[in-house]
This record gives sequence, structure tokens and C-alpha cells, in this order.
Amino acid sequence: MIKIDRRILKSQAAIKKAVIKLMSEKSFDDITIQDISDKANVHRATIYLHYQDKFDLLDKLIEEHIHAMREISDWACEMDWRTATKAFFEYFERNYLFFSTMLASKGAPSFRSLFLQFIIEEFNEEVEPSLERNHELTKEVMLRFMGTAYVGVVEWWITNGMPSPPEEMAKQVGILLERVV
Repeated sequence: MIKIDRRILKSQAAIKKAVIKLMSEKSFDDITIQDISDKANVHRATIYLHYQDKFDLLDKLIEEHIHAMREISDWACEMDWRTATKAFFEYFERNYLFFSTMLASKGAPSFRSLFLQFIIEEFNEEVEPSLERNHELTKEVMLRFMGTAYVGVVEWWITNGMPSPPEEMAKQVGILLERVV
């Protein structure tokens, strides 16, 4: 088993938290490595030890969240829509600062596209165009519709300060997904 130094994990967490916080305050283009360093209370060299530049940091941060959502999907896809969706909404709630920043940020438009692509990939196995009620629909249109609707609801929920608890969102989105699939 590989043992990772806690100081490294602590530094990386501080750096990631700092860049998200800074992105909630100003444009990503205006953020410097020095800004991140100051906010994370680490030396610039520490940032460069882990990341090539601020773009690499942002890419790795996004990849980390997509990976975490894939892990949720691995076990949640065995459940009914409402239960599976609840796991995701709870994850979005726990990571509110990240999602609110990424979905509202002009500096990270790639996140929304990656998020949408992830959702479409996850729905791919669930969509059944062969069902009688779907006989006039193509799989691609069904996937795009469900993916953009799901991302849109998450975006609305996050940018409006999570007006309903994750359980309620999961219930409503689960009912909608059951009707479409």
C-alpha cells in the first residue's frame, strides 16, 4: 500500500479550496498563482510541485469531481431513479461551493460541457428507444434531452441556493426520469 504524506494532501486540499474560493470572487483569467498561493497559505513552489499551472489545477479539480460522480454512479445505477438521484444531489450539496462556482463561472465553461457529457454517458445504458412509447425517438435525442434537462435542473438548484433539500429534488427528478425512460 502506498502511503501518502498528510502534508501533501493538506496542501493540495488548501490549493483546490483557494482556487474555487477565488473563482467565486473573480474571473479565472484574473487569478494568478500568487493569488492562489496567498489564499491557500502555501508557497508558490508548492503549487508548482503539484500542478503545471492554474489551468492544470483547474483541470485536475474538475477531473476529481467527475471521478467522484463516476464512483457514485457505479453503485447508484443499481438503485431506483429516486434513490440514485438522491446520492447525486447530496454530493452536489456537500460540494456546493465547487458546483456553484463552476456552473456560474465564466472562467470554467468547460465544466458544464464535461458535466453534461458525464450525465449523457451515465444515461446511455438507461435509455430504451425500443420501448413502444419511444418508437419515434432516437437514442441521441433522448440522451441529449435527458442530459440537458438534468444539468439544467442541477444548475437551477445550485444557482438558486438549493431552495429544496436533496431528498425533495431527488424525488421530483426521479419521477421525471421514470416517466422519460
